[in-house]
Amino acid sequence: MDYNYKGLRLVYSGSELTEESSNQLAQEYNVVNAGDISELEAYLNTQSLFSTPDVIMIEVKDEERVFSVVQKIKSNPLTSGLIIVLLGQMPDARLRKRAISAKIHDLYFYPYNMEDLKDRLNFLIKFKLIRPNIEQLSVIKKPKDEYKIPTPKRVFDVISSGGILLVLSPVLLIVAILIRLDSKGAVIYKSKRVGTGYKVFNFYKFRSMKVGADKELKNLSALNQYADDGSGSNAFVKIKNDPRVTKLGNFLRNSSLDELPQLFNVLKGDMSLVGNRPLPLYEAELLTSNEWSMRFLGPSGLTGLWQISKRGKADMSDTERKKLDNFYARNYSIWFDIKIILGTFPALFQKEKV
Repeated sequence: MDYNYKGLRLVYSGSELTEESSNQLAQEYNVVNAGDISELEAYLNTQSLFSTPDVIMIEVKDEERVFSVVQKIKSNPLTSGLIIVLLGQMPDARLRKRAISAKIHDLYFYPYNMEDLKDRLNFLIKFKLIRPNIEQLSVIKKPKDEYKIPTPKRVFDVISSGGILLVLSPVLLIVAILIRLDSKGAVIYKSKRVGTGYKVFNFYKFRSMKVGADKELKNLSALNQYADDGSGSNAFVKIKNDPRVTKLGNFLRNSSLDELPQLFNVLKGDMSLVGNRPLPLYEAELLTSNEWSMRFLGPSGLTGLWQISKRGKADMSDTERKKLDNFYARNYSIWFDIKIILGTFPALFQKEKV
């Protein structure tokens, strides 16, 4: 079988890649010179599931720093399957032993033969394509950082959501009748959302928009609440004075009554009362880089940190929202959750139409 390597991305980290060697590699691979080890780490943090490189070559100048970055690469589900080749300054048995222990794919010492290195890379790529790395598969099936909801939190979720649904059942019935009378369409709006660990589930809300609203979203980007952070595109979407919202829908949104059906999601275990908001597919697919995937390693929830600290503020940027989500994923606790729940009540009624 013939393989076309030209479309594969090889990232080089170091300062000693000669123009001749670079040209030789470029004959078969798409070569990116990422700079030193710190710049390589920053580069990898910006890559997503769809742009992660296939091969990384690293010059070993600062040994501890290099192996620290290698460990991060291997422990992240997005990059754990990358082919890693180290380039040492001179033959070193201790370094070779450490590379083997770290499960580096290969180690070369200067001076090395470029044709031999290319043959080795081609073999490693073929092996990866023919027989996926077993360790990589196990990471995908059972991520080390997979979130498991603590039993006390789950018990609290079930009791609270069940109790609230029971008490508010008359309200749910009245809202359902009003929606049916106000406009055509289903009472409950269901959409696919991405929650903890990139799990996709059906997300419930009372319908607050006219039928076919999703198809109009691409024409309303200029009204997005989240300020452009300089990246050229925003991951989160929240429309100011959304023209797709019905008259009753405005009241439901401003009073947050449209969110009540999500208590069924909590009861089912799709999400928790407190956590990072589960995202629509079109938003989640923009947050697969190492830098922002942290938000998916914590609980997803009905209310969260950004709702009580920034909700409704027109100057909120895309980056601010992501930082709040990452902060919660790293620092959530039962006491933090209680504080967020108490802070949610003042935020339920908001003046901005968002």
